[in-house]
Amino acid sequence: MAKRGPYEKGEAKRREILEAALEIFAQEGYRGTSLRKVAARCNLSLPGLMHYFESKEDLLTQVLRARDDTARTRHPRLTGPDSYRAIVREGANTPGLVELFVSMSAAASDPGHPAHTHFGERYPAIRGEIVEYLRRRMEEGAVRSDITPERLAVVLVAVADGVQLQWLTDRSMDMEEPINDMMALLAPPSRKPADTAD
Repeated sequence: MAKRGPYEKGEAKRREILEAALEIFAQEGYRGTSLRKVAARCNLSLPGLMHYFESKEDLLTQVLRARDDTARTRHPRLTGPDSYRAIVREGANTPGLVELFVSMSAAASDPGHPAHTHFGERYPAIRGEIVEYLRRRMEEGAVRSDITPERLAVVLVAVADGVQLQWLTDRSMDMEEPINDMMALLAPPSRKPADTAD
């Protein structure tokens, strides 16, 4: 028996829609892009597009999931400061997706919002990856160990998210500079900041 329901049918078309939305939002911005443009790219009407999602907010949440999945494919594991910076750098190249992320993360504080579950899963997963990375670096002596990796992971996520928020209102800001500063602060006092790079 064929599966039914908004998430089970038309998976290929859903993927096509999400890929189109990712590309269009990245190029033209989240706030400035009409979902009609995404629909047209996929040869659908707006009602046809929405047939594949429960609501506009659900579609936008799925775009964020696709963005995160794409980033995980390109960066399956934090290997050093350079890979952390690369992730931040990608944000600067896709401002529309940064806009979407910041807007949806604020809206996701509402337990009834479709993005609430996504962010509730996202942050523990990201912190877990960073904790694993920090433990490795602490064992190598490249990162200070007087603060637990769990606490440092919270700080690193806060810096990355805060930088994105500030960058949206001041595009002259270099999003990598605060990351470089954090990496320098994480270096043990006896080591030079440059030693933290791979």
